[in-house]
Amino acid sequence: MIRLYILAGFSCLFLMMHLNGNLNKYINTKYAYLSESAIVLLGILFVFEFVRLYAKEREANRRKTRELLGVDKREGDEHSGHAHHNHAHDHEHTHVQDHVHEHVGHSHHHDNHDHHGHSHAHHDHDHHGHSHDEPIRWKRYLGYGILIFPLITGFFLPVQTLDSSFVKAKGFSFPNFDASADNPGFHQFLKPDTSVFYGKQGYAKVSKEELGEFEKMKNVDLNDVNYLKGLESIYNFPNTFTGRTVSFDGFIYKGEQVEGNHYFVFRFGFIHCVADSGVFGMLVDFPSDASFHDDDWVHVTGKLNWSFYQPFKQTIPELTVSKWNAIPKPKDPYVYR
Repeated sequence: MIRLYILAGFSCLFLMMHLNGNLNKYINTKYAYLSESAIVLLGILFVFEFVRLYAKEREANRRKTRELLGVDKREGDEHSGHAHHNHAHDHEHTHVQDHVHEHVGHSHHHDNHDHHGHSHAHHDHDHHGHSHDEPIRWKRYLGYGILIFPLITGFFLPVQTLDSSFVKAKGFSFPNFDASADNPGFHQFLKPDTSVFYGKQGYAKVSKEELGEFEKMKNVDLNDVNYLKGLESIYNFPNTFTGRTVSFDGFIYKGEQVEGNHYFVFRFGFIHCVADSGVFGMLVDFPSDASFHDDDWVHVTGKLNWSFYQPFKQTIPELTVSKWNAIPKPKDPYVYR
């Protein structure tokens, strides 16, 4: 019965994510069909499990009914044959009594000899049966607990949106631009890097194709749809975009290593899901009269240049702002590849 409730729980959880619009907090919405398929599959498994339990319960009831009817019948047969049994018992009693007296001495000796061994074997049998049962039950309950935990957190805990506190908790640094993310758990920042999903030649081809979408733009406007793709092109081909006007939305992150009126402007992006998410953006030089707090959302427009940033010991893009304005936090703060 617990398995039935778990199947129903996961079906409802995935359905709830779709209905309340929180699915994009977990995965790239391009892959929403996976959770939709999971809802259908879990629903089918729920039906099969329900039918199985119903059939099992029905068979148990039938067996119980047959046993009850069998007991009633035997009681009737025993009552009708009671007189015959008493007669046969009286006839044989004398013979059996003589036979028992003949063997009672031998049986008494044999019973004394085997009593200790029999009791010991019986004790061992009970002990082994008990120890064999306990681990199976313990593992079953542990498995149920592991499955129930995400259901409890999914239903009762609020969905946390990624923000500057996650950047600070992760620690912020910038590796060499040429360093490749060779493992799927690599946490990306500043520069989107999809090279891990392609071979060397395949990535070079894709990069050039995507460059074609942006190199003809006099003003490079990065929006929710092309943010990650455009930002990756800017990082991969710095000479092409130096001096261009670039505009985009993002949240403010000051950090401990940024001085003066420089702020990082970021957006969290998903490649597939929250596990491979990263924080992507660039350093922005604001006018002297601008002042922000972490997680303030802004729209910035300015000239793109590159400068050596000492704390990272790297040359990184820097946007010198010509125009900016505060904006409300978007309904969907994430961007997707």
